[in-house]
Amino acid sequence: MKKKAFAVTLTALFTANIQANTVGLYLGGQIWQSEASGIFGEKNMLIDFNLKKEQQNNYFVAIEHPFPLLPNVRISSTTLDTTGKTTLTQEFSFDGETFFIDADVNVDASFNASYVDYTLYYQLFDNGLFSFDLGLTARDFDGAVTAIGETINIITTTHVEDHPGHTPDHTGTEVTSYYTPTGKIKTDEIFPMLYVATNISLSLTGLSVFAQGDFLLIDDHSLYDFQVGLSYNLFDRPKMNFNLTLGYRAVKMEFEDLKNLYTDLEFKGAFFGVIVHF
Repeated sequence: MKKKAFAVTLTALFTANIQANTVGLYLGGQIWQSEASGIFGEKNMLIDFNLKKEQQNNYFVAIEHPFPLLPNVRISSTTLDTTGKTTLTQEFSFDGETFFIDADVNVDASFNASYVDYTLYYQLFDNGLFSFDLGLTARDFDGAVTAIGETINIITTTHVEDHPGHTPDHTGTEVTSYYTPTGKIKTDEIFPMLYVATNISLSLTGLSVFAQGDFLLIDDHSLYDFQVGLSYNLFDRPKMNFNLTLGYRAVKMEFEDLKNLYTDLEFKGAFFGVIVHF
């Protein structure tokens, strides 16, 4: 549903740009090779699931206009998915499910904390060589954190009652059932964040240095998302320019009792992207 809303918004912004040549439209995307590290679980039961390095995707649309009292708008969608596996060294509970210690049994984890950012911001300064943006972001998480144990065989025996004077021809029937312990906590929350972005052009080179970050505004959790990198203006035309970007991105998620979910995780790594400006 959110991806459809994102596409509708993209179309609407593109149409607005066609109708008003004073409005600038930015479209961009990234491929991000993120390496995950850290622990998550419930209170006092945080486990390292050896989360894998995964390729993540990000794409955004932004619209800037010349009206000083109205904020610019930026909408960005980021996937943040990874999986992991561990052998428990202590009893572990997650979402009301208990996973017991077994030297031969693994517990799999699936971590999906994808999100959409809705940002309103002002360009406080821009002289062609240096720009500085400041605004507010509503980060809308839409995912789930899941722990899955190995399937357990449960064997039960149905006993036959003895009757006086009769010898039963069997003692009972064995019935086998299967159970897979599973715990799942959804991450469907919205967090207010401070948005900051800056860009410094390196004269006569086509290169610029940029930095961008979102930082949580409330104290219950610790959450930040920042990136720094280089942008190269591949070509510049009167109605369109095309930039290549290369940089480093880091996302920190330290949640304290988010629907009984506790995390201390970091995703970081290099990214490659493109930005088109109409």
